[in-house]
Amino acid sequence: MISWLTHPLQYEFFRHGIVAAGLVGATCGLAGVYIVLRKMSYIGHGLSHAVFGGAVVTYVMNWNFYVGAGLWGFFAALLINAVSKKKKIGADAAIGIVTTASFAIGVALISKVRRFTRNFDAALFGNILGVTVQDLWIILAVTVLTALVVTIFYKQFLFTTFDSDVAKIYGVRTDWVDWVFSLVLACVVIASMQVMGVTLIAAAIVVPSITARLLTDSFHKMVIASVIIGLLSGIFGMYLSFYLNVSSGATIVLFGSLIFCISFFYSYAKTLVISRELPAGPSAVDSHEHAHDHGGMLHHHEHLHENADEAHHPDESPREESILTVNKMTCAACVQSIREAIEGLKGVTSVHADLPTRKVRVVYDPRRVSLEEIKGVLGQAGFG
Repeated sequence: MISWLTHPLQYEFFRHGIVAAGLVGATCGLAGVYIVLRKMSYIGHGLSHAVFGGAVVTYVMNWNFYVGAGLWGFFAALLINAVSKKKKIGADAAIGIVTTASFAIGVALISKVRRFTRNFDAALFGNILGVTVQDLWIILAVTVLTALVVTIFYKQFLFTTFDSDVAKIYGVRTDWVDWVFSLVLACVVIASMQVMGVTLIAAAIVVPSITARLLTDSFHKMVIASVIIGLLSGIFGMYLSFYLNVSSGATIVLFGSLIFCISFFYSYAKTLVISRELPAGPSAVDSHEHAHDHGGMLHHHEHLHENADEAHHPDESPREESILTVNKMTCAACVQSIREAIEGLKGVTSVHADLPTRKVRVVYDPRRVSLEEIKGVLGQAGFG
């Protein structure tokens, strides 16, 4: 086992490649968390295709690749954000329009000047054997930049990711946050092209974060897990590439996909075990589920019920359920305040507050407390 790990390290190209793959995997995993939670997983794929157009332009014009392609990718990301904000155009359509047009520019230039053909495969599928010391320094710089930006603007990114409308109310300049994130994402894609190639960058960004999402409901743990999964995928993907003589980009993605499959079956098996351990209740014929953020925690709730009152409260005392809309509920502290205020009333059995929808579900005994009393307590707490 030791020789299996140490043997490839005698080659300089492998040492360069494994450092590059590890850094790229970790950086993609970090950026991917925000992309997945924003439900814009396709942007990694689209932006890489957009950057391909910029790469061809810089090659033909004899410009610096990182500067030219980086600016191209940055403006492409901004354009995607601008178009996707139009109510009649979704984010997926915006990505399709911008990225395919940019990719078409690259293909058109290749067919016109015919000077890019020999590097075409490397641009599409990566060329980790061609990673130089200069490339390593650039990848390291992008990794450090991404980590610093995410650390410094952690709260702004988190707030904008989960609820951009509420973030605006609290003074967060969401447009500016989108600009910063677009710049970081463009840098990540540019740094990853040499290792992953255009066709596989999206998977390197999305797979670690989705896998981490299966393993935890905590946002902080999700970030850490995604970075670790990306790092491991890069390192062990390089070893597989060396011993199987297969493209490094492909093996990195395949190793990450293997971790995803293991995590998926683990999560599925865990769900089955938990469901079997739950006490039997009334037959469930209806269900709903939702996820929301509480102070950095992604809480996921699933309720199965035939009658909500009977399922949650099988005793025979009368129960009523009311769903209240609380527009002033804008953060985790508000959720906690609302729960404490209502739970203090005698006769209230349960309180469930959903931050994204600003709905509060209250189950109570109408003989002991009235709905008007519940609303009155909300008003006294400042949420009337």
